[in-house]
Amino acid sequence: MEKLKVGIIGLGCRGYVITDGILAAMCKDDLEIKVVCDQFADRVKRTADTLERKTGYRPDEETDYKAVIARDDITAVIIMTSWRTHLPMAIEAMAAGKYVGIEVGGAYTLKECWDLIEAGKKYGNRLMFLENCCYGDRELMITRMVREGVMGEVIHCSGGYMHDLREEIINGKENRHYRLGNYLNRNCENYPTHELGPIAKLLDINNGNRFCTLTSTASKAGGLHEYALQNRPADDPLTTATFAQGDIITTVIKCARGETITITLDTTLPRYYSRGFTVRGTKAGYFGENDSLFIDGEHNSYEFKGSELWGNAKNYIDQYRHPIWQNYDPVGGHDGMDWLVYRAFVEAAKAEKRAPIDLYDAVTYMCITALSEQSIQRGGAPVDIPDFTEGRWFMRDDIDYDDPYCLEVKQPLRDGLV
Repeated sequence: MEKLKVGIIGLGCRGYVITDGILAAMCKDDLEIKVVCDQFADRVKRTADTLERKTGYRPDEETDYKAVIARDDITAVIIMTSWRTHLPMAIEAMAAGKYVGIEVGGAYTLKECWDLIEAGKKYGNRLMFLENCCYGDRELMITRMVREGVMGEVIHCSGGYMHDLREEIINGKENRHYRLGNYLNRNCENYPTHELGPIAKLLDINNGNRFCTLTSTASKAGGLHEYALQNRPADDPLTTATFAQGDIITTVIKCARGETITITLDTTLPRYYSRGFTVRGTKAGYFGENDSLFIDGEHNSYEFKGSELWGNAKNYIDQYRHPIWQNYDPVGGHDGMDWLVYRAFVEAAKAEKRAPIDLYDAVTYMCITALSEQSIQRGGAPVDIPDFTEGRWFMRDDIDYDDPYCLEVKQPLRDGLV
C-alpha cells in the first residue's frame, strides 16, 4: 500500500509530541514524513533527530513553511503552528493542491473563516480539523446513548476547557509560546473546541442542526497577576502587567432545534483538569465531572445521595461503547483518542475524500473565538453565528456514513423536503 507523503509544519509542544509519538508510529505502514518545519531551527533539528532514530530515515528540514507547501513530492500537510496561523496556512496549502490537517484553536476573525470556505469551494473539501476529543471514548459512548434514545430528547449540553495553564502562559517568552501574547491582549473564548466538537457531533451540527447565536461573559482577570507575583522576580514586567483575558469565560450557544450549549474557558486559576462534558435529556443525564449517569426510573432513589453514582458510567460500557472504540486497544496520547483522530485524517487524505471533521466543522467551531470576543466587548450582547454551509446544514449529501471513523448519522427527511 502506498504511503501518504506528508509535510509537518509546527514543532512546538503539540507538534513535537504528535510527531514523536503518533506520526512516527504510523511511518511503519502509512506515512512517509518527507519534511519537518518550524520557524525555530532547534525545534526542526530535534524532530528530525527523533524521526531518524525512530524510523531509520531523516526527513528534510525547513524553517520556511512556504517551501514545504510548494514541494511537489508531498500530498498532505499537517499544521500544528500557533492559533493565528492555522487558517491562513491551510488556505495556502489547499491552493497548492495539498490535503490539510490543522490542529485546534480559535479563529481570529470571521473573514478568515469565510476565506477557508471559499478555498473549499475552489479547491475541494480537503481539510480535516484535528479535534481529538470528538473521538473520546466517553463522549462517543454518550453520543451512542443519545442516538439510541436512552437520554430522551436532548435539551442542554455543557463542557469546556478547564486546565490550569498559569505556568505555561507566564513562561511563554522563555518557551516561545503564543498563549502569553493572547492573554495579555485579547479577552475571548480562545480555546473553544475540545468539548464543543463532541457536543456539535452529538447535536448533528452542520448535518440536521446548526449554531444560531451566542452570548459570552468574561470575569475579571486576577489569576495570572497573582501567579506572576509569586513566581517571577520582583522586577519582572509580568508582575505589573495588565492581562486582558478574563479568568473565566462563559459562552452560551443557542441551536436551530432549540438546544442550548454552555462552554467554559477556565485556564488561569488553581484547579484540576476537566472538560466537564455534560448532556441533559428528558430521560437521562450524563455528568462528566464525576463520570456518572442518572437515568429516570433507574436512579431516582439517589436524588439526595448522588455521590453514590459517581463513576457508574463504566457500568454501561459493554452495552453502549461506540463502534469506533469496540475492539480498540487505546494507542497514543489522551487515552487513545489522538491516535484515532490522526488515523481518520490519514484515511481521508489517502482516499482524497471528505474528512469526518471537515472544513465546515472547522470554521463552525473556530468562529466561536472571534464571536465571543465581540460579545464580551458588547457587555455580553447576543451575536449571530454564521451558517457557513449557506443553507445546506439540514441536507448534507457529501457524508460517507460507511467510513469507520464517521461521527455522523443519517438524518430523517423532514416534512416538505424532497
